[in-house]
Amino acid sequence: MSSQRSQRVGEAIHHEISQLLIRGLKDPRIGFTTITGVEVTPDLRMAKVYYTVIGDDACRQASAAGLNSSIPFIRQQLGRALRLRFVPELRFEYDQSVDYGNRIEELLREVKPADDQG
Repeated sequence: MSSQRSQRVGEAIHHEISQLLIRGLKDPRIGFTTITGVEVTPDLRMAKVYYTVIGDDACRQASAAGLNSSIPFIRQQLGRALRLRFVPELRFEYDQSVDYGNRIEELLREVKPADDQG
């Protein structure tokens, strides 16, 4: 039962943070950032928010700094929108799965011409 609740809260947090990013957090460091997922602990005390950023490593670092400095504001907005007794602590983590997928596609493109020649 608690896993269903934490999943629902995670989905709600995902939606609300995504909306905040669309409307703009007013932090110029946060670039083209997308929330890819949210994991909430069963006791609803901690939420890992996974995100990706379009751009190079400098863009990632700037977005990470902007997101981390916006945590108090984001938690305040979540508290208003979700009406939870306790708003989970947020921890932003870069989602590397997109980078892994891009690297695999790159390797496959390199291998494909070699297959066509043989």
